[in-house]
Amino acid sequence: MPTIQFGTDGWRGVIGDDFTFANVRAVAQAVAEYIRREGDPQRGLIVAYDTRFLSPESARLVAETVAAAGIPVRLADRPTPTPAVSYGVVERRAAGAIMVTASHNPSRWNGIKFKASYGGSADSSVIRRIESYLPSRRSSSRPKSSTVTRGARVEITDLVTPYLQRLKQVVRFDRLRASGRRFVIDPMYGAGSGLLARLFDEAQIPYREIHNDRNPLFPGLNPEPIEPHIQDLRAAVLESGFDAGFATDGDADRLGAVDQDGTFIDSHRIFSLLLRHLVEDLGLRGEVVKTFSTTQMVDGLARKYGLPLYITPIGFKYICERMRSGDVLIGGEESGGIAIKGHPPERDGILNSLLLAELMAEKNRSLGQLVQELSEELGPHFYGRIDLELDREAMRAVFQRVRHYRFRRIGGLTAVSKEDLDGCKMFFDRSTWLLVRPSGTENLLRLYAEAPSREQVQTLLDAAVALAKEEKA
Repeated sequence: MPTIQFGTDGWRGVIGDDFTFANVRAVAQAVAEYIRREGDPQRGLIVAYDTRFLSPESARLVAETVAAAGIPVRLADRPTPTPAVSYGVVERRAAGAIMVTASHNPSRWNGIKFKASYGGSADSSVIRRIESYLPSRRSSSRPKSSTVTRGARVEITDLVTPYLQRLKQVVRFDRLRASGRRFVIDPMYGAGSGLLARLFDEAQIPYREIHNDRNPLFPGLNPEPIEPHIQDLRAAVLESGFDAGFATDGDADRLGAVDQDGTFIDSHRIFSLLLRHLVEDLGLRGEVVKTFSTTQMVDGLARKYGLPLYITPIGFKYICERMRSGDVLIGGEESGGIAIKGHPPERDGILNSLLLAELMAEKNRSLGQLVQELSEELGPHFYGRIDLELDREAMRAVFQRVRHYRFRRIGGLTAVSKEDLDGCKMFFDRSTWLLVRPSGTENLLRLYAEAPSREQVQTLLDAAVALAKEEKA
């Protein structure tokens, strides 16, 4: 059995290689054992799945395995987005959920996420406990599982409809309808297919949906709502003069958007726009939480509104931890996951699509105009990222040079400060920075940069790549 190791958001593997029925069963047994020993098994577990190859079959296997351990199971009746699963955990007071998905990974991948009883990502201590119950990690001294004489019931459940009902209570669909705006929806062949369309149909809001059929190969794209995977969305928006386009990833917990002129609106701008909408239009207050690699625009808005700002290591689980302990208005990350006050501490690409549309209706502005207003207020901010494949030795050498300040000038700019919360981040001024961060699981050196112009961003990234190649040579 290949080694099973949970990453920042669950376990993932290549289908037929690491992701096998044997490994799926092993993970399900480990979660069941954790719930039986350290959770509340009578509250039961929710099991759901996305549109990937073998996801329905794997979810059925997970449900049967958990039920055989004496834990009641509610099994989703169709492919279901992760945010709907998380909402179901809270609504039904379940002990947690197992979601079969590989999120935004390419089609050859599948995986499993575990959601805790509060509806969000389990923290590191819980994941370590689940891993300790994996069959390959049990020591001979560990007590064996107690015998279960009777299996529990597997109940087929609609998790989608209650979730959509909740969204209808939150979003002002009457304002969207009155605005007359038209939208393109791109679920990227994922679990969000048909959901925004269903809400727009009911509210009589004009739309077009693309990539909404069931195709586990995700033909022509990876189900990640970033460039270049949003080319079809851009074309659909431009073709018929729609006002905006929204793309959600494979399990619909992340969002990317396209303006009416085809401009891609990245996660940093979406985060900033939503923060502005929550405060200025909806009158909400609370803490703002962002990960270490997220735009300085968020810092500027938090200062403007007098809101506490917390910066976490990279990984949504850290945002989730803060949302559980504080009065958080919004929490978000560079990769497009954003959570909002009043909902489970979970990323939600569908809700955030609706809030962006609501913002456009409220301000009577296009997304491009709203972004331009941000730039006029906070200054221009552009962002870029490169994942550079390096061997571990070269990767460590580059990181150590940055971390120990062995150079302070890069790309023609001189660093004035640095931070090492997660990787090493060099600041050149308030809005210009370069982050160098080794991957913990892959031979990748992740390079992130933000600056007032695209050219400066590219210069910083190119200089960091050149430095890395020097070490590799």
